[in-house]
Amino acid sequence: MAPRAPTDTWNLWHQDHIDPLVQRLIETFVICRGVDPNRVYLMGYSAGGDGVFQLGPRMADRFAAVAMMAGHPNETQPTGLRNLPFALFMGADDSAYNRNEKAAEWRDELKRLRSNDPGGYPHMVKIYPDTGHWMKRRDREALPWMKRYVRVTWPKQIEWLQDDVIHDRFYWLGVDRKDGIPRSRVSARISGQTIHLRAEDVPEVKLRLSDALLDLDLPVVVKSESRVLFKGRVDRTIEAIRESLAERADPVAAATAVLTVPLAAGKDGR
Repeated sequence: MAPRAPTDTWNLWHQDHIDPLVQRLIETFVICRGVDPNRVYLMGYSAGGDGVFQLGPRMADRFAAVAMMAGHPNETQPTGLRNLPFALFMGADDSAYNRNEKAAEWRDELKRLRSNDPGGYPHMVKIYPDTGHWMKRRDREALPWMKRYVRVTWPKQIEWLQDDVIHDRFYWLGVDRKDGIPRSRVSARISGQTIHLRAEDVPEVKLRLSDALLDLDLPVVVKSESRVLFKGRVDRTIEAIRESLAERADPVAAATAVLTVPLAAGKDGR
């Protein structure tokens, strides 16, 4: 998928209908053209690159890999890219709107994130010297790089940072849409049968579970810091599957069990 611009407006990638449109496109091509849902790739140039900066972190759970060419990130941050390979290409002389400076900032931030979390944030950044907004097709190296990857559908660790377009589902995490606010955050990690949660400005989290994550025949423990939020069996149900598929026509990512746990809102997640 290589979008150029969804709307002829200044805020073209910051409108609520954009992400559902992209999701519907993915579903349509999976159903009607036989596309593998675990091999959907996103790339965009200039204004399309702006879109990759936005859609990548917001919709990381839909793509196998993404590539941004000559765009501007605006307010978005790379936090949500923990499980999504992200390639960034920029001309060193592409100074309009400080694109080249922003690319360098993202390069440094992605490197920092990867250093702090070696199991996450796969990325490639190329800032080509003596090149402006047109990179003379040097960025074509994105294609073989992206092709190496398939979607991580059930990651053991998630970093979810809401942007200005709110989502109620991200991988196997969910929140009530009314509770979704820009910059609210949920971090989740699974070790064995224990789910560790940390949240900022999120009162309640819905866990969409599967045997791809943990053994649902055994008890599950959910913790926030040292506090146990839940301990026990979580039953597989037809309703959980039905609910997942009603939200998103993505059978590979459909939950078989659902558990909602309360979290105290606040910066310390406790």
